[in-house]
Order: sequence, then C-alpha cells, then structure tokens
Amino acid sequence: MNPFRRRFLQLAGAALAAVSARAFAQAYPTRPVHVVVGFAPGGGADIMARLIGQALGERLGQQIVVDNRPGAGTNISAELVVKAQPDGYTLLLVNSPAAINATLYDNLSFDFIRDIAPVASIGRVPLIMVVNPALPAKTVPEFIAYAKANPGKVNMGSGGNGAPDHMSGELFKAMAGVNLLHVPYRGVAPAITDLLGGQVQVIFGTMPAVIELIKAGKLRALAVTTAERTPSLPDVPTIAEFVPGYEASQWYGLGAPRATPADVVERLNRETNAVIADAKMQARLAELGASVVSGTPAEFGRLIVEETAKWAKVVRISGAKPD
Repeated sequence: MNPFRRRFLQLAGAALAAVSARAFAQAYPTRPVHVVVGFAPGGGADIMARLIGQALGERLGQQIVVDNRPGAGTNISAELVVKAQPDGYTLLLVNSPAAINATLYDNLSFDFIRDIAPVASIGRVPLIMVVNPALPAKTVPEFIAYAKANPGKVNMGSGGNGAPDHMSGELFKAMAGVNLLHVPYRGVAPAITDLLGGQVQVIFGTMPAVIELIKAGKLRALAVTTAERTPSLPDVPTIAEFVPGYEASQWYGLGAPRATPADVVERLNRETNAVIADAKMQARLAELGASVVSGTPAEFGRLIVEETAKWAKVVRISGAKPD
C-alpha cells in the first residue's frame, strides 16, 4: 500500500475513534448507572453511596443503582468493578479499606491503583477515640500516661483485623509509643457493646456509631482522628494536638474500571463536584460528620496512592492479617 495512503487511513481511523468517543460521552448515560458498595446496606458507606447517588442521578438524568456486595474487606466489590465493562455504567464507591487491603492481603487478583481509575473524591469522615467513662483518663495525654503505666492491660476493640478503626489504633500505638492489646470483633457494634460493658477500654469508632453515646455520656470522647476538629464535636480536640503528625480518617470517592473513556470520567467528576458543592448537600454530609473533598480525578488518584503507602507501613508494623 502507498505509504501516504496508509498514513491517511491511520489518521482517519484515529479521528473517527475520537469522534465516536466524544459522541459516546455526550450521550452518556443512556441507562441506569450502578455504584458497587463493599458493605451491607445501612452502614456509613452505603448511606454515602445512596446520598450522593440520588443527587448524581438527578444531574445525569439517569437512576443510580446502589449494588451492595459485601465481603473480604471490600475486595469482592473491587474485583467486580475491575472486571466490569469500562463503559461508565459500573462504578465503585472507593473508601479507605482499598488503601489498607493492598498490603493486608497477599494474593489479590487485582492491583487497585493500576486497575481502578479514580473518578472523584467526595469527602473525609473522622473516627473518634472513645473510652469507657470508668477509665481514669479524660484527655489523650492522660490516656497515654495510663497506658504506659499499665502496658498490655488496656484493651483496644475494633471491627476486625485490618479494618480502618483497627489501623487507626495501630497508628496511634506506634506514634504515641503505647502498648494496647487489640481485640478484634466481627463488626463495630459488638466492639461498642463490650466498650460499654468495660471488657475493652478504648475504640476508634465511626462518627455515626458513637456520637449519640457520647452525647448521652455513656462514652467519653478523647479526640478525633482527622487533622482538623470536626464541627459535629467542636470541643473535642484532634489527636494531632497531642501526637504531632497523627491523621487517620475514613474517606470516600468514586472509581471506575481502568479503561473507562476519559470523557466519561471527566463528566462524572464534574457532576460529582457539582453535587458536593451544593450547600444543602454539604449540610447533610456535615450531619454525618463528613467534610467535603472535591478535586480532579488526578488529585483523587494521588490521594489513593498516598494513603496506600501510608497504611502499608502501619500494616507491616502491626503484623495485621485479615480475618
């Protein structure tokens, strides 16, 4: 074939593909979009997905269907999306376990950073360091002093080995230099029950799970885990005020299969940013203890990379293994 004709056909094919991609993105979506969540209905991740999904669906003009696929510490949901068609109709609610699991699990069938395209960040939610009121420690420095005076005698409950609350506690142990005995449970609820009963003395609980117990005086909040105080508990300090550099949080965003067209990712990013910029949505997220984090897909991708590296160190130091 004439080299000039070959080059012409190559350029024409590339141009046609670009036009087709743009046309697809402009038409997208033409049917319901599924958001896969790695937790059962009713939890924080599910609530976040449904809240954002409803508003996002209104902007896209299509229903957002929340598909709960719990199991294996969110790895089942991630693998489902990794293997899905990269057409923008299957998304993943991405949150902090994804960064932890990369090191916690030895034989994952996927590489999260490689195989999931970051779409949009949504927000951060603090954990709260709470103790049984019978514990003679009313501040973080008093807790550290008590734990050092009673090495291995202070029990730290969590929702399971490698869970974000467990890793937040392990990070605190390492940075504060204290020896706490980790007691894993199958879920946060039984850990809270034993905290109330005095079988464990401290947990790093999620805001929805413990805030009412704090307000009722049944649990004592020592600090929040985010870098800044939360408006939901403005008088509760951050751990970083006493342990410089400490930060841990639950964070949420949307991801897609890695080959999803860039124009579709950009559309989803733009609409998600518009959703979380709305004052009413921000007020509702604040009720859940969440602070909005908007940005580009690349910025969300950097967050995932940074969090994966951060928690890899904590997993290795702690020796945590999945249940």
